[in-house]
Amino acid sequence: MRVKGGPKAKNRRKRVLKHSEGFRGRIRNTAVAAAEAVDRAMVFNYRDRKVKKRTMRSTWILRLTAAGRARGLNYSGIIRALKLKDIVINRKMLADLAATEPKAFDQVLKTAGLSF
Repeated sequence: MRVKGGPKAKNRRKRVLKHSEGFRGRIRNTAVAAAEAVDRAMVFNYRDRKVKKRTMRSTWILRLTAAGRARGLNYSGIIRALKLKDIVINRKMLADLAATEPKAFDQVLKTAGLSF
């Protein structure tokens, strides 16, 4: 007599197939193939949440570099001046100021003692 696993196995397969919605081909509706694909997707999901943070930080640094160069300054000089004056503002907020509020960004730079 064959044993199919009962309600527990059915629930497990349903859970895996629910996670595989949006996948293409056999992977979306075959429990064994979906389980492998979902496991792989979860690994990428976990890893890329960390990668996203690194990517965003480098984007903010690029934006600050561009804003500083437009004013004849470089990124490291801006950060150094802010640290020397004990101005605590993170790169995300600085990059947002540089992009959306250039006058406020200029005020922050003047407060840090930078002239341009």
